[in-house]
Amino acid sequence: MKTDTLSFDTANGTTTAYVAMPDDANADSKAIVLIHEWWGLNDHVRDIAGRYAEAGFVAIAPDLYRGQVTTDSQEASRLMHNMAIEDGLDTIKNAIAKAKDVYGISSFGITGYCMGGTFALRAACDLEEISAAVPFYGDIPDEEILKRLSVPTIFIAGQRDGWITPAKVAEIETAADKYDLPAQVVSYDADHAFFNNTRPEVYDAEAAQDAWKRAVSLFNEKL
Repeated sequence: MKTDTLSFDTANGTTTAYVAMPDDANADSKAIVLIHEWWGLNDHVRDIAGRYAEAGFVAIAPDLYRGQVTTDSQEASRLMHNMAIEDGLDTIKNAIAKAKDVYGISSFGITGYCMGGTFALRAACDLEEISAAVPFYGDIPDEEILKRLSVPTIFIAGQRDGWITPAKVAEIETAADKYDLPAQVVSYDADHAFFNNTRPEVYDAEAAQDAWKRAVSLFNEKL
């Protein structure tokens, strides 16, 4: 595995993306855009990027906070709520454009966790560069946005999630039925952020491992 840092411009300033890739990565490689939690682009996100690289993907993790990282939940909430959805989407779009330019890659999936799941789902609805998506317990956009979803999507949820509740998650299933969307929901008997192995109070190894297998399988099949 090798790593790289991409620097690129956005509408609101310059930022970077952490990149992890197999040693034999080339223009035919499949790429995953990985969107961080509300904590920022931290070591946990870099570790996940490394896991994707070991699975054969080029993992691109754009820094939506432009260098800010925190371990404090109040600060994380402030950072998340101070960032407009349009700003995050613009950063994702420009990260993809930079990766295309630097690596020649044309096939992109997207995934993300918590806040990153929110952006992953929204990007799958709005960015034509995305070919498949696996959002983890992110917020659900309005029906008018969600009905634009046209790429294969697995939404990962926790049945004990107090933020992205089962009632919220049901909105995806309702929209999928109503508009014949290529989306499915996979829910585990787990809490919010159950994939984060750095948080033992919520981490669920069995659910995380199953969700990982589903994500890798979808990306291998659809990219």
